Amino acid sequence: MSRSANISSRTNRTIIRLLYLLSSIFYLLCAHSAHAARIGDISETTLWDQALRFFTFQDPSVRYALLGSMLLGISCGLLGSFLVVRKMALVGDALSHAVLPGVALGFLWNMSKDPVAIFIGATLAGLLGAGAVHLIKQTTRLKEDTALGLVLASFFAVGICMVTMIQRLPTGNKSGIDKFLFGQAAAIGASDVKLMAIVTGLAVVVIFAFYKEFLVTSFDAAFARAAGFPAQLIHYTLMLLLAFAVVIALQAVGVVLVSAMLITPAAAAYLLTDRMHRMLLLASLFGMFAGALGAFLSFLGNNLPTGPFMVLAATAVFGMAFFFGPRHGIVARWWRQRSRSARTQRENTLKSIYQVLEGREFQGEGASLRELAERRRETLEEVAQQAAALRAHGLATLHDDGNHVFLTPEGWQRACAIVRNHRLWELYLTHEARLAADHVHEDAEKIEHVLGEETVRELERRLAFAKTDPHGRAIPGLADAQRGTAPGPRDDLVGFGKRP
Repeated sequence: MSRSANISSRTNRTIIRLLYLLSSIFYLLCAHSAHAARIGDISETTLWDQALRFFTFQDPSVRYALLGSMLLGISCGLLGSFLVVRKMALVGDALSHAVLPGVALGFLWNMSKDPVAIFIGATLAGLLGAGAVHLIKQTTRLKEDTALGLVLASFFAVGICMVTMIQRLPTGNKSGIDKFLFGQAAAIGASDVKLMAIVTGLAVVVIFAFYKEFLVTSFDAAFARAAGFPAQLIHYTLMLLLAFAVVIALQAVGVVLVSAMLITPAAAAYLLTDRMHRMLLLASLFGMFAGALGAFLSFLGNNLPTGPFMVLAATAVFGMAFFFGPRHGIVARWWRQRSRSARTQRENTLKSIYQVLEGREFQGEGASLRELAERRRETLEEVAQQAAALRAHGLATLHDDGNHVFLTPEGWQRACAIVRNHRLWELYLTHEARLAADHVHEDAEKIEHVLGEETVRELERRLAFAKTDPHGRAIPGLADAQRGTAPGPRDDLVGFGKRP
């Protein structure tokens, strides 16, 4: 199967999962209605009772808030993923602040919170802000971050002035337009949820219908243009979808926090995978989880804000990925570094045992801890700990008195491999890099632990299967490693180090 077919198959599976999530949300939206109540309105009930009441989904306001929060989580997760990989995180923040004048104009259109009018006004304002950023960047010497800062501040200032003017109108205090600043999921109604569902569905369909184009232009715009992809059209389409997502998120999280919902779930997904289709799915799931948890936590208290709880939930997800991610998490990296350091120390101890045996022409089978301590220039206690570590990993055994260490067949093979890596690299540096023999030891000390078997074989071929290193010491070969143990006193030492 070709690479493009694999990408198409993975994309199809991802879109099926997202469509299943959307269908589940629509089913929940169509659930039966009971008495109406605003999310967060509590009348002397315990947290347990309030939690049970939330999960019955009897209150329409709870259902609308939950569904709206989950829908914006999907759309923000999808579009935020492309912002993160394109390194355009600040664009989401600028757009979220730039739409505020459009929200005010949409309200002034018919002096009511008409979702469609506000959506149109906010979208136009967002696109105008994006166009202003592009114009400033193209016609001046200013960089994109400076242009984004200018547009963010100026549009937001205009929006604040317009919102303040609306609140001074006779019906201004009842308009609720101030809730767009910090969000109020309790104010989400059926018409808002339908608009969110339409925008989310549009984002899902457009992204996966043109997934290849979005993917190529996001990671290598120059190659996309050279290959004939409409890079500018894809960019403007993304900006349009982003404006849509920002507008539908305003009601729940507000102008100030909407950028967090765009970036945080996508950033968490970015730390967990290196595949774009998986990142899109994870970011959508994280966004849905943050939306649902934010709605639930805000329902437990009296008039608790949903938007900040959603952002805190998304931040908690990012924190888990940041600390406990399997590849890029702080704990995982610390553990890998610790394991790598311990393995390096074990291999250095094996090399020292080999060198002790080599120094007495492999007379005797083991090395005493005192000989090992002198070789490594360490204390007996430190060497004893290293010998115990070798025994714990099956690389060595200890004498009954604990003062002598003997390599197991596996330990001997590993010791030969480390010594071979070290001496081959020294010889390579003196032959190819023309370095002096007394200047190659430290570099070989580092590289000996990371050389793979294929690289070692290639070094041997380039060096014509040399028998000795620049200092005249024998380079262990495959036959030496396959011996399984150090040669004894009766072995023929003349052929030691000879290539098979």
